[in-house]
Amino acid sequence: MTQASVGFHCPECTRQGANKVVTARTGAFSGTQPIVTQVLIALNAIAFVATVVSGGGIWGGGNSEVFDRGVLVGLARSGTGLVGVSTGEWWRIFTGGFLHEGILHLGMNMFVLWIIGTQIERAIGKSRYLALYLTCLVAGSFAVLLVNPRQLTLGASGAIFGLLGAAVALQRSRGINPWQSGIAGLIVLNLVITFTIPGISVAGHIGGLVGGLVTGYVMFEFEKRSVSNAVAVGTCLVIGAALFVGCLWAADQWPAVLSF
Repeated sequence: MTQASVGFHCPECTRQGANKVVTARTGAFSGTQPIVTQVLIALNAIAFVATVVSGGGIWGGGNSEVFDRGVLVGLARSGTGLVGVSTGEWWRIFTGGFLHEGILHLGMNMFVLWIIGTQIERAIGKSRYLALYLTCLVAGSFAVLLVNPRQLTLGASGAIFGLLGAAVALQRSRGINPWQSGIAGLIVLNLVITFTIPGISVAGHIGGLVGGLVTGYVMFEFEKRSVSNAVAVGTCLVIGAALFVGCLWAADQWPAVLSF
């Protein structure tokens, strides 16, 4: 199973969408380099190279190396037994969001992350953006663990869906109509793709989207009330921590079911 990126768009549409994602004030972060987005892309690329070097395929195809490292809870295809969060490997909640099944999967996700991520990072600042991204990633993992943790859920698209949700919350908080900006239509298009193309992690996408909407709403409500950046980041991390605990709880519900 390969988790899809957030969609295919013509270059002109992509450029227009990128210009419309965030059109409000950017404050002290305007014009700064999107360092966090660049680091996230680099980490995804490094993880992909490491997977290939250790036995994974460049073009993917469901190889056991990617499955065994990416599945949240399941039976290892290498024959080593049950693997996943329920066996104490809590880091899988995060690492699955940096693994991709094939270079095409990686390339699509990183392209969309660059388009969307750079806009949001410049709008809200590096610390809030990083906290938001990680929270969206964990939200996607939580949804998968609730629904079907044995489904191979890989890639950054859950977190990217979260960024799209946060972009809606950001625009709403600053008086921008998400339908007029194009971001709402982009989300609808990619939800259609999510539900119609087989093999896409529906739970991962929906979980990330809802996580981004909720976290973004809280974060930008704080902004409107002139709450300090530290409090906004801290609240985001609290939400992420609660989702992380939820992931651990959800993972523990599955081992008996998976022992076949």
